[in-house]
Amino acid sequence: MKIKLSILTLLLCCSSLVFAQVKFTASVNKTTIGTGEVLEVTFSINANGDRFAPPAFGGFQVVGGPNVSNSVSMINGVTSASIAYGYDLVPTKEGEITIGPATIVSGGRPYSTTPIKIKVVKGQGGQASQQAQQQSSNGPDSRNIQRGRVSDISKSLFLRAEVDKTTAYLGQQITMNLRLYTRVNIANGEPEKIPDLNGFYSQEIKSTNPNAQWRTEILNGVRYNVTDIKQTILFPEHEGNITIEPAIMNFIVRQQAASTSGDPFDAFFGGYEDVKYKVKSTPVVIHVKPLPLAGKPAEFTGAVGKFNIEASLDKNDVKANDAINYTIKVSGTGNLKLLKPINPTFPADFEKYEPKITDTITENAGGSSGNRKYTYLLIPRHQGDFTIDPVKFAYFNPATGRYVSLSTPAFHVKVAKGTGDGSNVTAFSNAGKQDVKVLSNDIRYIKTGTELNEAGSDFYGSGLYYFLLIFGPAGFLGALVYGKWRDKNNADVVGLKSRKAGKIAAKHLASAKQQLNNKKAFYENLFRGLYGYLSDKLNIPYSDLNREKIASELKARSLDESLINEMLDTLDLCEMARYAPVSGITEQQVLDKAQNMINNIENKI
Repeated sequence: MKIKLSILTLLLCCSSLVFAQVKFTASVNKTTIGTGEVLEVTFSINANGDRFAPPAFGGFQVVGGPNVSNSVSMINGVTSASIAYGYDLVPTKEGEITIGPATIVSGGRPYSTTPIKIKVVKGQGGQASQQAQQQSSNGPDSRNIQRGRVSDISKSLFLRAEVDKTTAYLGQQITMNLRLYTRVNIANGEPEKIPDLNGFYSQEIKSTNPNAQWRTEILNGVRYNVTDIKQTILFPEHEGNITIEPAIMNFIVRQQAASTSGDPFDAFFGGYEDVKYKVKSTPVVIHVKPLPLAGKPAEFTGAVGKFNIEASLDKNDVKANDAINYTIKVSGTGNLKLLKPINPTFPADFEKYEPKITDTITENAGGSSGNRKYTYLLIPRHQGDFTIDPVKFAYFNPATGRYVSLSTPAFHVKVAKGTGDGSNVTAFSNAGKQDVKVLSNDIRYIKTGTELNEAGSDFYGSGLYYFLLIFGPAGFLGALVYGKWRDKNNADVVGLKSRKAGKIAAKHLASAKQQLNNKKAFYENLFRGLYGYLSDKLNIPYSDLNREKIASELKARSLDESLINEMLDTLDLCEMARYAPVSGITEQQVLDKAQNMINNIENKI
């Protein structure tokens, strides 16, 4: 409370200096835009103000805002304040559109901005407002977060299971994205149930970045922070309607706490509360059609997609009993991993081994693609001229709704007489045979130079012998004692979390240190690190943490009042820095301060 009164006093003392330099301006991120694009307009005043009135925005649709940001800074003992009101607009027509003046009252005097002319040209694709602006980001955009308390969280936080098609052929690939849409501040989230995907053969699309990648999307005229929770490629395994069950996730939503004291500064100075909230996606039904019977080739074995096939032979001129490699490669896009074995026909005089199968397949948003190689090891047993017949392969192309038949070329092999008795070897094709290996030698030579030693002169009876004899039981007892100590230690879950709290916090601080050049990500990482540390150290569930609880628990553990206040001030600073500029202290100083606080707490608790 003392801090709040001090800041209020400083603001009032400096207000007379600010009045003389009040500036109220309007700015845009660009003056020429295309239809369907988003224009950002900001009205800023470098003083306190009220009764702000935006212009009518004729010719535009307001899809975001007002996003209000407040800034208070103190430089060389001089305090200054500013307020900015941001809007996101989408033009509704082409041509020149004027954004009229906004008005505000500061110090009892009215101010207005200068009108801005915007040129609207035909945009690429002509999208109006759905799925508009995409931007890569390491974290959610704070401009899309609603201010104050959210009365209906369901409209601001939800999951959607989105598929690229709801009708498909049997075996045709479908891409599913489980996406999270949010306009609230999420403190924590974890999945409760991920769909089992029964009725599908599924391949998860692996992400190379373990962190959530946030972007902005405009849905029904509203800006959301969006991230992909999970991406999966599905292949229907049977005909009929297959339902993708809902996904369920649990979140902790952080929002402004209701003011119980009547203090108007509570909202500005960090009063917040955490609310548990569960979201559930809507089930999705996929209508799976059977593959057509008309025109189905005899060699079709279930390949669905678009493929190509090629074959190669490493040599055409060999001697009997020499090995050759015959390779068939199927490449393309579709259910490659579900291809059934290809069984080419080889000459009867060729001994064939089970093929080596090599997959080079990738899964991404475009589907499953790559190639599968079948490499056959062949050994011709007789001399002569032979022919490896073409291999026929057929697949169903869902894009055209037709079957496609392909064939590899034939290969001619000339086998000369081998060394030894190659021409008299009985040839046979023995499928399933493993590679020839030398398992053991059962005849060994007889040693003639035997040397005998006296008992005790070698290893038996030596000092090393008795050491190893004692070391075995002693090691066993040591391992037994250590195991009991470890089980007892791990049984104390609360104590274990408390002991590991410092190590876990160190990882979060290291993550924050890597974001020193990204203020928003830095403060988010630092805030989570401190909160997670306090949750583990004080044995308080994450959702029950708040300023009062933290202060009382630290005080109950006899920590210094100054250290407690320093911790609370740092948490407030991290929270405020996510929405408003912070001056007077650098990120490195805040990080050092957080490390010192954790070290002090570790030394005292």
